Amino acid sequence: MFYHLLYPLRDALFVFNLFKYITFRIAGAAVTSLMICFIFGKPIIRWLRNKGVSSRIREDVPDRHLQKKGTPTMGGLIILLALIPSTLLWADLTNTYIWLTILATFWMGLMGIIDDYQKDFKGSNKGLMVKHKIISQMLLGLIIGAVLYFFPPVKDFRAYTEVPFFKHVLINLGIFYIPISAIVITASSNAINLTDGLDGLAIGLIAISTGSFAILSYIAGRSDFSEYLNLLYLPGSGELAIFCGALGGAALGFLWFNTHPAKIFMGDTGALSLGAALGVIAILLKKELVLLLVGGVFVCETLSVILQVFSFQVFGKRIFKMSPIHHHFELIGWKESQIVVRFWIVGILFSLLALSTLKMR
Repeated sequence: MFYHLLYPLRDALFVFNLFKYITFRIAGAAVTSLMICFIFGKPIIRWLRNKGVSSRIREDVPDRHLQKKGTPTMGGLIILLALIPSTLLWADLTNTYIWLTILATFWMGLMGIIDDYQKDFKGSNKGLMVKHKIISQMLLGLIIGAVLYFFPPVKDFRAYTEVPFFKHVLINLGIFYIPISAIVITASSNAINLTDGLDGLAIGLIAISTGSFAILSYIAGRSDFSEYLNLLYLPGSGELAIFCGALGGAALGFLWFNTHPAKIFMGDTGALSLGAALGVIAILLKKELVLLLVGGVFVCETLSVILQVFSFQVFGKRIFKMSPIHHHFELIGWKESQIVVRFWIVGILFSLLALSTLKMR
């Protein structure tokens, strides 16, 4: 909105020329999101606590989590309240990439709100059925994939995905691009949901991953950088860096309240929506494979659950003391803050590896 309202005034006052630059608007979106979290975070937490919207501790977690009983959940509302308005304020609202990302975030945020509402407002133990979540995620992915396939922002690369570590290596997925988009969004959304089990763990990793995608978005949207690094040039994709800036600011703002000991949990409202957002950004940038590196910790958390279930059902033995894997480290004696910070460090290493693919080609 600022771009459309203030940039045209550049001839009258030169300072408004700043709104032309994506880097300036990234910073503006990040600071705006951060401030919204700081301003509205405490009132929302107080409102949720007064409404009795508290987390119900699952039985399949370490005993130390019992002390978290009564902590307000549904904190994803704070993130969405900061993320979406900040993006609308600072992004180019004629940009297709922005609207597709907002659609995905809002869609899964709404599903998360319904799920958290049933669990925490109405007192249901289960919330939405798993199949309903999967159907919603797959439907969103099919819609995003179909839009990009039949109405691509860049027609030459309609159904391609980029292969990291290799120059000019693209995979043409053809019509399968649509269902693969659905799989990416579903997997990304659920992976973050699985990771969200310790104070600050998931939201800190989201902030790290978002920083990587902000850089990748900015590069993909500039012809000079893309040509130099032998990457796909996707006109208009640089605006995604503004969404990433807003998401990064919202993540850090929420982390202020979610760090150990957490005053609020983000719940499915945050986990599902942010997972979908990261998945859609990767799809829009044709970097679905790079997402596996950027979100390496999320991948490891998901694999730990898959391996645990497979091993127990096939061999009758567990590989880990408990899954997802962060609970395993709890049971071997690591403190919660140790696990979170160490997982953040691993997340940073994965992100650096992903960014290194820009030159290791």
